[in-house]
Amino acid sequence: MALSIPCYASLRTKFQDQLNFSNYNEVEKVKNIIKKTVIPCISSCPVKSLQKGNWVKLICGASFEDLVDIRNLSLVYTLAGVDCIDCAAEASVVNAVNEGIEAARALVPIRRPWVMISVNDDEDLHFRKAEFDPDDCPEDCLRPCEKVCPANAILQKGGVLAERCYGCGRCLPVCPYDKIRAITYVRDVTATAELLERGDVDAIEIHTSGREPAVFKELWTGLGSSTANLKLVAVSFPDLRDSTISAVKAMYSIMEDNIQCFNLWQLDGRPMSGDIGRGATRDAIAFARKLASAGDKPKGFLQLAGGTNGHTVEGLKKERLFQTTSIHEAPRYETIPSTLHSPNALIAGVAFGGYARKIVGRVLSSVQSHHGLARVEDFPEQLLQAIIESLALVGTVKCYNIPKQIT
Repeated sequence: MALSIPCYASLRTKFQDQLNFSNYNEVEKVKNIIKKTVIPCISSCPVKSLQKGNWVKLICGASFEDLVDIRNLSLVYTLAGVDCIDCAAEASVVNAVNEGIEAARALVPIRRPWVMISVNDDEDLHFRKAEFDPDDCPEDCLRPCEKVCPANAILQKGGVLAERCYGCGRCLPVCPYDKIRAITYVRDVTATAELLERGDVDAIEIHTSGREPAVFKELWTGLGSSTANLKLVAVSFPDLRDSTISAVKAMYSIMEDNIQCFNLWQLDGRPMSGDIGRGATRDAIAFARKLASAGDKPKGFLQLAGGTNGHTVEGLKKERLFQTTSIHEAPRYETIPSTLHSPNALIAGVAFGGYARKIVGRVLSSVQSHHGLARVEDFPEQLLQAIIESLALVGTVKCYNIPKQIT
């Protein structure tokens, strides 16, 4: 039977209303809503989500290394039912993700999302940090950099907090004295291979411009046998216009002989956006339509990223791309086709990055401002609010059934 999908705002309001009228304490409310909303929807593995078109990935940030935030974000979005959590390729960050996942599973017996690390083959917007010397700032500077930083990574008198900066670049053009620099870097391939061999990473994502097959090949070759036990290899790239398909083919030909798992193409529509408007997601949707309609693309799942937010699924539905198996399918795009298992859905799913961090980050920031570095589950009221936000966003893709009441 077809299921209509409410938009993010209405879904969030319904969750909030359900919880406001419950008599349970906050911890029981969290457990109850997860069991009633999420558990029935994730009895299958993440591969099934890819095939059905309801895969959801949380992007913690390829350069984001605030371990407390990463741990708490992973806890919250694991409870919301994401299929994958993407993080920086650093051992301490991977540890924080896994700790958050296990903390979530200690609350509710929920299935474990895949852990993915992100690397790059060359300079990339996702792999940079802002930097400046606060002693060089004039005393009368109004410090607009602080106001525009979405990560609260710029301290009042201490420069940039490197572990919180994820390289969005918003501070660079607003500095009235041009004091801020962007420091770029490339993840070390040997260290990445060693991290993969630890056994607690399920997937890797390679960020690439798509224009330099030689550097892509150098990274892939350097990873060697460390990819043997992975469940998924993803490649993230921007829209290259007329050369997109040829670039994808070139990258696939490099990986083809040695890839031993599923592969995914992450379509980075508007990199490092994190915006809330409908316009922010248009580039990602247009990119998805182009790739989905191409008849000669290599095999692999397609997933949106870059500018994705609460309006993304609504936009996919209008383009008749959401959970369909053909570009011409679903004349009534408000509904979901009932047969989605074979062949695979046209678009595998959506990755949420800056926007997902922003809506839950408001709650996490309030915890830290009042209690310092803390585990979000130790503050059930705040955890409940974070769950409301995350469930509503993830639910746009997962099509969660909203319980009539929490009992």
